[in-house]
Amino acid sequence: MWEFFLDWHGSIIENLNSLEVNLPNSVFRLIISMLLGMVIGAERKRKGQTAGIRTFSLISMGACLAMLLSIYVPQEYLGLKNGDPGRIAAQVITGIGFLGGGAMIQMRGTVKGLTTAAGIWITAIIGMAVGIGMYIVSFTATALVLIALITFEQYSKRKKIGQDSKVINITVDGIIDNIEPYREVLRENDIHLSTFYVEYDYDNKITELNFVILVHAYTNVLPVLNMISQVSQTRKLTLSNQIEI
Repeated sequence: MWEFFLDWHGSIIENLNSLEVNLPNSVFRLIISMLLGMVIGAERKRKGQTAGIRTFSLISMGACLAMLLSIYVPQEYLGLKNGDPGRIAAQVITGIGFLGGGAMIQMRGTVKGLTTAAGIWITAIIGMAVGIGMYIVSFTATALVLIALITFEQYSKRKKIGQDSKVINITVDGIIDNIEPYREVLRENDIHLSTFYVEYDYDNKITELNFVILVHAYTNVLPVLNMISQVSQTRKLTLSNQIEI
């Protein structure tokens, strides 16, 4: 009985690790690719991205299946003249670029979704690695992706790495001819004023100020906005990432 179990167990392991494509290892690899895609997709969904668990799992499984087909076709049809195992798989790299492009959004000159697009690309590569039977490499790659997305993000937040360009739009009563009080508020909060634009409405005695600032990434600027609103009699105050001039 024990010998039968060892033979049965050894046969399963051999089939799963076989370089040839068979039913057991095909199903196993598809399941593994789905799970690894779900893990990465869950992290992206946590960040509020449209592409989430379902999208990433499908991408990973699709790439895995393409890799399996690349191996299976020349394996079963040895007389096929163009039986190149990498031919089908190579098209995955090209095709996945369209999905990555769809994950990026352009808003007023600012591109969003680059990290998700990169995640889609590497998830497809991980799926291909699973399809060829590189299990340890696939799990390692998935772990490194999570480290890059989660751990590095937390480090960037703590160290305030990087700067964002933002625009503060202020509409105030009266004709403002001195912006030094606003500069002082920004300096006190370690915010760099790159440039500013002024528009006067003499009929209604209103001034519109646009401050283009550089602020450390992940900095909470809401308290700064409250301080700015108290400099003059403020009618409207908005914060945006890009100014339309």
